[in-house]
Amino acid sequence: MMEQVALPIVITGHVDHGKSTLIGRLLYDTGVLKEDRFQEIILTSSELGKTTEFAFVLDALEEERERGITIDTTQIYFQTEKRKYVIIDAPGHKEFLRNMITGASYAEAAVLIIDANEGMREQTKRHAYLLSMVGIRDICVVINKMDLVNFSKEVYDKTAADITAFLAPLSIVPKLFIPISALNGINITKRDPLISWYDGLPLTDALDSLEHKAFEKRPFRFPIQDVYKINGQRVIAGRVESGEATKGMPLFILPTGKKTTIKEIKKFLKEDVTVASYGESIGLIMFHNPKLQRGDILTGTNDAIVTHSFDANIFWFYGEYNLNDIIEIKCTTEESIGKMIIHEKFDPATMDKKTEGLDHLEIGEVARVTISTVKSLVIDPFSYIPEMGRFIIEKNGIPVGGGIVV
Repeated sequence: MMEQVALPIVITGHVDHGKSTLIGRLLYDTGVLKEDRFQEIILTSSELGKTTEFAFVLDALEEERERGITIDTTQIYFQTEKRKYVIIDAPGHKEFLRNMITGASYAEAAVLIIDANEGMREQTKRHAYLLSMVGIRDICVVINKMDLVNFSKEVYDKTAADITAFLAPLSIVPKLFIPISALNGINITKRDPLISWYDGLPLTDALDSLEHKAFEKRPFRFPIQDVYKINGQRVIAGRVESGEATKGMPLFILPTGKKTTIKEIKKFLKEDVTVASYGESIGLIMFHNPKLQRGDILTGTNDAIVTHSFDANIFWFYGEYNLNDIIEIKCTTEESIGKMIIHEKFDPATMDKKTEGLDHLEIGEVARVTISTVKSLVIDPFSYIPEMGRFIIEKNGIPVGGGIVV
């Protein structure tokens, strides 16, 4: 039986609106945080003159505890009765965007947290822009610290209306709104009578209601890494980026569109393999030995995009880009030189749009661009199949940026 794949989520929002406390509470209420660690948190909180501070779960360094902030990017697992989750926690705008784009991590869903006492702030808006840029549409909005506003339905309704109006132009419609108190564990894993007017789901049930677009259920994608000749047979090596391969399965060879069929599936130290799934590195032997090479993509359906031009969001992290500079795009095992046209660019720290200087990019800037390549590339939108929609940009042989296909 295939091991259950965790749904990757990101929890984001304005500083001090309770993100780390919410993560700590989720870990405690779902049984990940054990009693001895909880007692350590109680002791540490008491020494610092605070109530039990669940944010300390994430604070691995003593320096972080004293400063009251979380520094490191982490991946944290928890599990409900329905499924597993991995929380992708990035402390800042640039880190989150860079990690999503370059493949250090990615999220399929998001929890946007807002302090009921403060309402929507500038950083809330910036994070919403980031979620929009990386194509995340499954978003739960939690309105935290409801205990500080006496569990007021009027405050909750106004906050929900404000964020709904802001998200609408970004084409984001939150799946659910949930009033919570992360510190007190209200509406995290079960509904609480203190908010009697709320008859919706607690947070964990809300997350369970989101569709997990499991990669093994998406169309088969297999970028070819290399072709070897072993014992007179040509073995096609690569990694399954989505879907499943089965013995006897018909395939398309992209970008040419020719057809082939799987004769055998090879896995290291395994015999008589009939199925290979998402994430596995395998070898394939085909009927009729079609001409295949590194950079070709084998697919189970003929719906991948084959193109010389595509729109993307990019993050520039080294040197400069000037209009008409030659760049090299590397997506899975595909490579092509090309150029790009900049339509908009932003400062990721503020998400302020820059209306001038669209003929160049500098370190740290984010942009919406159109990329044109000499060779045809086989791609999918990042929101559909991340590895087929994520690419690295090189200039003069040096990695200078990363992007996602939109």
